[in-house]
Amino acid sequence: MREMLTGGQLDVLTGDYLAELTMLILGRDRLKNPSDPSAGYARTFLRQLEECLGLAHERGVRIVVNAGGLNPAGLAENVRKLADRLGIPARVAHVEGDDLTAGHPNSLAAHAYLGAFGIAACLREGADIVVTGRVTDAALVAGPAAAHFGWGPQDHDQLAGAVVAGHVLECGTQATGGNYAFFAEHVRQDPRILRHPGFPLAEIHADGTSVITKHPGTGGIVDIGTVTAQLLYETQGARYAGPDVTARLDTVRLTQEGPDRVRIHGVRGEAPPPTLKVGLNRLGGFRNEVTFVLTGLDIEHKAALVRGQMESALSAAKSRPADISWTLARTDRPDAPTEETGSALLRLVVRDPDQNTVGRTLSGAAVELALASYPGFHVLAPPGKGAPYGVFEAEYVPQDAVDHTAVLDDGRRIPVPPPHDTLVLEELPEAPLPEPLLSAPTRSAPLGLVAGARSGDKGGNANVGVWVRTDEAWRWLAHTLTVTRFRELLPETADLTVVRHTLPHLRALNFTVEGILGEGVAAQHRFDPQAKALGEWLRSRHLDIPEVLL
Repeated sequence: MREMLTGGQLDVLTGDYLAELTMLILGRDRLKNPSDPSAGYARTFLRQLEECLGLAHERGVRIVVNAGGLNPAGLAENVRKLADRLGIPARVAHVEGDDLTAGHPNSLAAHAYLGAFGIAACLREGADIVVTGRVTDAALVAGPAAAHFGWGPQDHDQLAGAVVAGHVLECGTQATGGNYAFFAEHVRQDPRILRHPGFPLAEIHADGTSVITKHPGTGGIVDIGTVTAQLLYETQGARYAGPDVTARLDTVRLTQEGPDRVRIHGVRGEAPPPTLKVGLNRLGGFRNEVTFVLTGLDIEHKAALVRGQMESALSAAKSRPADISWTLARTDRPDAPTEETGSALLRLVVRDPDQNTVGRTLSGAAVELALASYPGFHVLAPPGKGAPYGVFEAEYVPQDAVDHTAVLDDGRRIPVPPPHDTLVLEELPEAPLPEPLLSAPTRSAPLGLVAGARSGDKGGNANVGVWVRTDEAWRWLAHTLTVTRFRELLPETADLTVVRHTLPHLRALNFTVEGILGEGVAAQHRFDPQAKALGEWLRSRHLDIPEVLL
């Protein structure tokens, strides 16, 4: 926060504190402390603000954050107390109406994703700080833009442009070189460039176009590649739906306007869908795990022996865990120079509604094998008592099912009506593909030599965006990386539904892999529970690539 306030010119500072997992964490916090008025919001925001509120006031910067989580009114009140204690005048407003938990008694938290116009109403009424609960990430940017330029719900193109800019900003330094597929190209030129990337900012114009950049002298880079990577992150089809507008990602155009300046233009918007997404978080039970280290020879036999022993012990126990899963990671190598590189990892994960079933049952079975199993028996860490895990689900409600309200510093309440015009969301027909690349000599090489990727989670699904940087590479990629080839390269997806979307203006493909993450990140369904590295695995896979592209 301090870097953004002191690094250069800024009108509005936004902060995105919420993710699907965060809402579950805040729900558990509130469950443990039901009478605590500070429960249910991101306390880190208050600590940051204590250092930086004076700076924001001196520079005339307004602040918009979703750190209110499950308790935006509570956070807003504590921000007022902080401002009073510091002697800094600040009008603090908040947005409410997203909380639908009362209608979902089996959930820890059920919250609708609200849009930008509650934020805009607060700012138009003079708020210096706006605190929200669950809004779409892009609303934090679209709201200030709508307030500044006077946009209304019918200004679909302008709103869509701001939503796209907000989507680029929402994950901070992922737009300035963080988690970037082609990072090594930049590090080779300057080893220090990505050690501390600066945060991105958007210069937004009245027509909805924007320039993504960063404060002068900060680390990282902003180029078409970094912006493309973030545009593809956690999106699915060409229609990017939100509560205020559906942005057409297939219309987005990017232009490098200078060093660390990328212009986003051409974005078209459509009326939003008639429904709002609701994120449901509930406790799913308890989980525990133990990782056995298998060293040296006979790895498969060692794994089979301890697996059989553990399965017998768990079945003989008073209660067998409801779900048992095993994964063998062959991290070992022949004739290894160190013991660690000569070892494989066998991971056992158990889940059950009862904590004792995944606690004492598992730890007892594992410890009792210490002197009676494979040679070299040891584990990375002994299993504990078992920890609760969460489940994320999504449902949809009519736009008018929520009481979207802007609550001002003086207590006035401004209702935010749902949009008049809506459009049922439908998939677009597949965009025309370019002409195939002419037949040419090929050689087997990693896909990542040609293509970048960025992947992430949406509930139990994963998305993998893949893009290339030249028209020739696009002509090859569009015809080569089919759903069938994608499944071949990532065998874990072979039995799952995979949907491909094409975005020709970005030279990109976006794949949605349904169900690969089970019940969401909090359920810890797989080794990489948020699919953060799924794209990098894809880039490491070999296929025949035309030599002209290499």
